[in-house]
Amino acid sequence: MKAFQQNLKKLEAADTQVLGVSMDSPYANKAFADQIGVTFPLLSDWGGDVTRQYGVYVDKYKAARRINFLIGKDGKILEEQIDRDAIDPKKIVDACERKKLSR
Repeated sequence: MKAFQQNLKKLEAADTQVLGVSMDSPYANKAFADQIGVTFPLLSDWGGDVTRQYGVYVDKYKAARRINFLIGKDGKILEEQIDRDAIDPKKIVDACERKKLSR
């Protein structure tokens, strides 16, 4: 999350909306965002419906995998980073900047 916050200006300049999603409550998300200084919206998937629809819920841990999706305006997934790769958003940031330059 902090890495996306650090790249927020680049992403917004590339016409990208950053959203975080977790299975935590809205109140927990707000407290977490305040604690780490995240200013983009953190959405709550309380109950995990969306997490399951995207296929990232792990029964063994009763939690979602760490994953970043770049979703186009048409709703299709253009890029994704999973688990360890999702810690550094460089691939997603670069993809957003390339899309902006190609317009």
